[in-house]
Amino acid sequence: MSATPLLEVRNLTKHFPMRTGLLQRVTGAVKAVDGVSFDVNAGETLALVGESGCGKTTTGRSILRLIEPTSGSVRFDGTDVLALRGETLRRMRRRMQIIFQDPYGSLNPRMTVGAAIKEGLIVHGLAEGSAADRRVSTLLDEVGLRPEYATRYPHEFSGGQRQRIGIARALAVEPSFIVCDEPVSALDVSVQAQVVNLLRDLQRERGLSYLFIAHDLAVVAHMADRVAVMYLGRIVELAARRTIFSTPLMPYTQALLSAVPVPDPTAKRQRILLPGDPPSPANPPSGCVFHPRCPNPLKDAECARVVPPLEEKAPGHFVACIKQPLLHLSSHAS
Repeated sequence: MSATPLLEVRNLTKHFPMRTGLLQRVTGAVKAVDGVSFDVNAGETLALVGESGCGKTTTGRSILRLIEPTSGSVRFDGTDVLALRGETLRRMRRRMQIIFQDPYGSLNPRMTVGAAIKEGLIVHGLAEGSAADRRVSTLLDEVGLRPEYATRYPHEFSGGQRQRIGIARALAVEPSFIVCDEPVSALDVSVQAQVVNLLRDLQRERGLSYLFIAHDLAVVAHMADRVAVMYLGRIVELAARRTIFSTPLMPYTQALLSAVPVPDPTAKRQRILLPGDPPSPANPPSGCVFHPRCPNPLKDAECARVVPPLEEKAPGHFVACIKQPLLHLSSHAS
């Protein structure tokens, strides 16, 4: 792993304006992403986890500028991604790709599989004609599909096969970083394992870096090198995978892990039930965004007043909590 991160995200923010009335005046904002910072090293998988609606997908798409961020900094291999325009941005996008959650919705139903994969090759001038066709055949074989499938349409494939096509399309332009936006959540469990193993094999063979967005912690346990836990637009804990699963410090992370099912029905576990529902990102609470639901007995008025920074509590273990958490869970995964 290189000393300099491949991807550096600092204070990334995405606020969606709320408009009301006949004149559609801005009356507020949905704070989908609110000051997120992290690094991704070359060859590393950083998992971004959290409840639905916490801002994971918006973070991934803002990094790639599929959604334009409100503010913040994104540097990829030393280049300021947010400052790029036109042709320079298109060249950068060759190196930064995405695998979407919905393998059917992300494919054009009127394009053959071969045409969908070939499109990136043509746009970036990497290959055309018979050379592009050979490249498509190689990519299909690499993701476990038959080369003759290139002439078929997306509706002729299963969900797992369509996701493999999505992976081949992302690989076509030879990226070094891929945002995996819940790439297995829409698949059957047996197919999930196959796709996760494929992603790991491709990472090892090609030296890829992943931002792996997921809500299934069992998948994250097998895929990630480090884990960033997100709540209401903010990262509340970030550490190595083993550390997150064995000694989580943030009460929210502890509650997430306590909900992970285990295959042993006789195992005795303490489930942490959080009170209430997650607040709306259109009206987040003051101070620590988690404080209204926090079960930490040390919680006090300061938690509602002070926004906790993401601080290093132990080597490589960052937590956004101004109180020392007292809850402890047994080890879940390694």
